[in-house]
Amino acid sequence: VLVLQTYYRQWHAKIVVKNLRRQKMLRLKWEAQEELRKMREKEEWMKLDYYRRHNPQTKEDFELLYNALELWHREELARINQSFTGAERKAALCELLEKEIQIISSIGRHRYIAYMANQEASIQAFLDKCSAPKTWRTFDGKIVEMDTQFTIRARELQNIYKCIMLKNLSQDERLDVLLTLKHTVKEHECKLTQEILQLIDREVDLMMRGVKHHNLEGLRKRIATLFFQYIKTPLFNPEVARHLKAPQDPLKFYKKIYFCHSCQLYLPSTAFAVSSTSHRIYRCRHCVNLDNETRQRESFLKYKCLLQRLYYSETDYEDDSKIAFLMQLQDIQYLTENIWASQSVLSAWTDLNDLVMVRWDKSLEWSPWNCILLTKDEAAVHLKLTSIEEGYEPLFIHKIKHKHILAKNYFSQIPVLASFIPDGEIDEIRKKYHSETTPKIIELQTPSP
Repeated sequence: VLVLQTYYRQWHAKIVVKNLRRQKMLRLKWEAQEELRKMREKEEWMKLDYYRRHNPQTKEDFELLYNALELWHREELARINQSFTGAERKAALCELLEKEIQIISSIGRHRYIAYMANQEASIQAFLDKCSAPKTWRTFDGKIVEMDTQFTIRARELQNIYKCIMLKNLSQDERLDVLLTLKHTVKEHECKLTQEILQLIDREVDLMMRGVKHHNLEGLRKRIATLFFQYIKTPLFNPEVARHLKAPQDPLKFYKKIYFCHSCQLYLPSTAFAVSSTSHRIYRCRHCVNLDNETRQRESFLKYKCLLQRLYYSETDYEDDSKIAFLMQLQDIQYLTENIWASQSVLSAWTDLNDLVMVRWDKSLEWSPWNCILLTKDEAAVHLKLTSIEEGYEPLFIHKIKHKHILAKNYFSQIPVLASFIPDGEIDEIRKKYHSETTPKIIELQTPSP
């Protein structure tokens, strides 16, 4: 019996060790795959960041450039202050200023090139939208397309515009394009069409005189610009009225026009970035961006990505959550910097590209007072917890709840978000965390004789 037990225990131990080895191998393989995945994601992000810095196209790309310029300027300034004094320091500061001016000038040239490319792309997209046929889906799932007289007219004007923008045309081909444009524009008589006709006659005259093509670029650009204005006029192109952002009736503007105190211009409401905590409109988006480029040079791309990840994660719940989609860029920035100190509350990881803001209690709707800032891996583990009390220590839970109270105290100032908080709870928080503001009167006691 002892011999049988010995062999059985030996056999059982071998099976246990074999299973442990297999689990260890699977674990090591999984860890290696995860490490490789993280490295690939990091490399892709670095490649994308490198491409965006060397080929800037959007506003976020130029924010990255100005942010990198500010970081470089601070490093150089600190180096100069440590290494030089007196006249040498002044000379080094002048040299630093010249380099900064050259870099800003280079960024400005890239911005102009990107603006022209984006403008041409937006014009083509606008023309495609106007000339697109009417489409709808039938009961059996098929898509039906139909052209109207307005879409056909828009497509004809689009084809003429494309021909005008073509380059490297021969003289005869250019004359044919201008003749077609002239016959199209002559259908209506107004100041705009008369100016287009005058420019067409001027270009034809200069071409007959043998003027070179590169000397006619400015004139051709004016013709294309005026013809695009012709296309955007609903009187000449009725289909465009459905796609214009600005209403044709000026009376609709009166209640949506605001004054920018910085550039001193009256602009539509869409030109202003209003946060959920602001009480009045002061500066437009352009002035805010210009002030950021000249002063802080801060990049908000990381907060935009964080907010986008929040939107995606809340969409997956499909529980009609609302508060997350009311959050704006300024709100998520305040929540990240002032409440969560721009780091993971567990590992203190500070790279915002690796952080996500998920629900603290996943059974409740996301809100600034029901969230936690973690890395992606930590968030995945956190959302698998069945009970918060079992997963975290009481001291850590108390710390998180304190941050939630601070967030609730701040965001309760917003009427839209305050409607999601019980009335008595707001007053209780403010009484507890707001210091006494009334001055205390100290009475001097005169000594008794």
